[in-house]
This record gives sequence, C-alpha cells and structure tokens, in this order.
Amino acid sequence: MTDEELENIRKNMYNRILNAEKLEKGNNMDGKSVELNDGNFDQMVSKPGLMVVDFWAEWCAPCRFVSPVLDELAKEYAGKMVLGKLNVDLNPQVSARFMIRSIPTIMFFKDGKPVDTVIGALPKPMIETKIKKNLN
Repeated sequence: MTDEELENIRKNMYNRILNAEKLEKGNNMDGKSVELNDGNFDQMVSKPGLMVVDFWAEWCAPCRFVSPVLDELAKEYAGKMVLGKLNVDLNPQVSARFMIRSIPTIMFFKDGKPVDTVIGALPKPMIETKIKKNLN
C-alpha cells in the first residue's frame, strides 16, 4: 500500500469518526435529518437543544408534502436545531409511547423533554413559528 492510499484511508476514518461524534452530540451542523428508530430514539432525543421529530409513513401523502418543508427548515436552522425522522410503521414502540394516532405528527423536544406537538401538514410559516418559539 502506498503512502497516498494510507493517507486517504486515514482521512476517511477521521471524517467518519467526526460525523459520528456530531450525531452522538446531537450537533447536526449541516442541516441534514437524522433517522430515528426504536433503538436510538431516547439517546438522540435526550441531547441538549431542540430536536424536531417528524413521525411519518411512506404511504402518507401529507407526510410527503411536509417532509421537504421540514428539510428546508433543518437547513435554515442548522446548528440551532436537529431534525429527526421516525417511520411509524417500522418503529411501533416509540410511536405507541407517544400515542401517535395521526401522521404527520411533528413533536418538539427541548433538552430531551417533549415541549410541543403539531399534527398535520402545516405550511412552512406555522412550523417555523413553533421552531422559533421553542428555541427561546
């Protein structure tokens, strides 16, 4: 193996470790969403700061409407909030614990505690108002 190949491997490993640490700390600085599931939900939501969780399903048309809005807001508020997405069909434990009966349901967690909820595919300004309110 050449020195150049070894250096590329080292850089790739460093970037993977750095990205894993950001996710563990809940610091999603690039504005991309975090995939949540029954196994990682409590760990991810318990991080300091604001996490907005989108409870959705693949077959849900309103979920497909609100998803790009949430992605856009995640980019606009990168470093201030983290967007998590949880597929209710694949993760029944968390969905049942929070009594998710209608989707999309968007829950706001601050420092690990649920502080707000909206149900339905709301327009961007209404969701943004909730984000601003819960950032303070």
